[in-house]
Amino acid sequence: MPIPIEQVAAFAEGPFQGNPAAVCPLQSWLPDPIMQAIAAENNLSETAFYVGREGRYALRWFTPRCEVDLCGHATLAAGHVVFLHEPHLDEVEFSSNSGPLIVRRLGDQLILNFPVQPACSCIAPDGLDDILGTRAEACFLGVDLMVVVADQHEVEALAPDSAAVAELPGRGLIVTAQGTDVDFVSRFFAPSCGIAEDPVTGSAHCSLTPYWAKRLGRSDLVARQLSARGGMLHCQLVEDRVLISGRVIPYLSGVIHIDC
Repeated sequence: MPIPIEQVAAFAEGPFQGNPAAVCPLQSWLPDPIMQAIAAENNLSETAFYVGREGRYALRWFTPRCEVDLCGHATLAAGHVVFLHEPHLDEVEFSSNSGPLIVRRLGDQLILNFPVQPACSCIAPDGLDDILGTRAEACFLGVDLMVVVADQHEVEALAPDSAAVAELPGRGLIVTAQGTDVDFVSRFFAPSCGIAEDPVTGSAHCSLTPYWAKRLGRSDLVARQLSARGGMLHCQLVEDRVLISGRVIPYLSGVIHIDC
């Protein structure tokens, strides 16, 4: 059975930057174990699958280990693939486990419209400072555990043990600080989902954006994720939604061949 696949880099500032995602447009859903096996074989942070037509699609995301309810960079990637196949469109709506998600095209930027993911102040888990190798100034728990540290240098220097991070509450660990040349920076670790460190995490900015908007006193923010590949995100808080924009750079087009 041939299955089309596109691999692109989302939130990329140039070649070999941003977060790679695979996208498989489907005529109908494959069995879940097959989609999970494809994601594991691709061995990228996320593989997105979508079904639909004419600007309206159902969308699902799989890490190498599990299905997730929300993924920003792979939604940006899926929007790019839809626009590639349907160049007359400037907007696509995806239905997902996190509700409707809109991707709009504006020049060379794609704009996600995602729900805010609230995070409430919490007590730091035991041993967190040892795991981070620095002091947590504040902790918040929502979908992920979000930790605020003193400055950008501390975010850059992080080298947490994956096994210890996997035991922390939440889907993954966000570590953030105010940036030196952008509004805020972050890194994201999700070993329990099979992702030691995610290069650029759109969904994490659904918690980061409301926090930094309140702290900095403005709703339009520029963020950078400080992974080895790095990525730039433009974020805007609009009531209970977060608009996240970035560039997508194509990498490869091909066909998966499987017998199922």
